[in-house]
Amino acid sequence: MHIQSDPQKKTPIITQMGIFAVILFVSYCLSNLFPATFPVPAPVIGLLILYFLLTIGLIKPQQIETLSNFLISLLAFLFVPSGIQLATSLDIMKHSGLQLVVMIIISTVVMLVSVALVATGLIWLRQRFFPIKDQQQED
Repeated sequence: MHIQSDPQKKTPIITQMGIFAVILFVSYCLSNLFPATFPVPAPVIGLLILYFLLTIGLIKPQQIETLSNFLISLLAFLFVPSGIQLATSLDIMKHSGLQLVVMIIISTVVMLVSVALVATGLIWLRQRFFPIKDQQQED
């Protein structure tokens, strides 16, 4: 029997858990450095650290793919308590439902516009300070 080896080896799940654990530990340490008036949740810092490590290539997507896919599959389950809380708060929805819907729409539009402006600014900064080599040769 001939066994073919996979050219892209999967990282063991324990190693993937270790990568996430180290990132989460570092993010908790960093979140304690922020002042109490400006608290930053450790998971947010962890996401930024993970993004940075993926961007610079220190961590390859294949190294965390299995555990990431598993955690993403649990995402809907983790949001069930929020849905239950909403169902128990139906009396609030009866009195202030329209106000809540309007505020959700306004905040969503503000968030989308903010993200678009920040993304546009970051793209401009990247093109300004880190031009692509093809653009440098044309100039």
